[in-house]
Amino acid sequence: MSSVDDIGYGRQFGDFYDRIFPSGAYTEPTVRKLASLHPSPGERALELGVGTGRVAIPLAQRAFPVTGVDSSPEMLEQLREKSKEAGADVEAVHGDIRKYTDEAQYGLVYCVCATLSMILDADDQRATIQAAADRLAPGGVLVVETSNPGGLRVLHEGRQRTSYFIPYPEPNTGLLTYSTVFEDKSLWHASHIWFEDGKSSVGSELARLTTPEEVDEYAAAAGLKPVDRWADWEETPYADDSPMFVTTYTAR
Repeated sequence: MSSVDDIGYGRQFGDFYDRIFPSGAYTEPTVRKLASLHPSPGERALELGVGTGRVAIPLAQRAFPVTGVDSSPEMLEQLREKSKEAGADVEAVHGDIRKYTDEAQYGLVYCVCATLSMILDADDQRATIQAAADRLAPGGVLVVETSNPGGLRVLHEGRQRTSYFIPYPEPNTGLLTYSTVFEDKSLWHASHIWFEDGKSSVGSELARLTTPEEVDEYAAAAGLKPVDRWADWEETPYADDSPMFVTTYTAR
């Protein structure tokens, strides 16, 4: 693909993304579940929105090589360095997940950590799910994890704006978020300040309030059927106020 739209996520978050979303124990449930969902152990998987490889690298280390697509050159550069150091078979591809295509078919295609909601247009979200479905091998599984609008509304307690601080295990380390919901536009804006070692880093993101029903509709239009839905990677039952939702799909 000759032209790739980049919203600048990597330029904002690249320096501290791996601190907000650490690997290891935080990521282990995601990797373990994805590995269990792959119908063909040892064969390649496709990640849409691979970032710095938080999920792709440990998945590849479990003998599931990964092709990872992302629009951010900064994130992909970190991915290449990290996968080389880890000895992990992860192919970093600079591409647009809304229209990504290649010659391969994959037993597992996944789009996690609210990547789908970073696409602000419903038609573009639908195109992303179609592109994912097109890459599925017969009997393959598509996995989508993204933010749940119902959980966000509970967090806001009826207010348009709120703020919250998440402390991390290390001393004097945490994430402060200023959150604004624009219900009339189905958008969520979050400005983050990361504190660590007496320093701070700032990044902002805009996401679309994407419902489970919408993702189901996209999948159905792409010829897929839903299999399971959970609130998290530990398979906690989904509820309307769950902060996130994880849904799996297969071809009809």
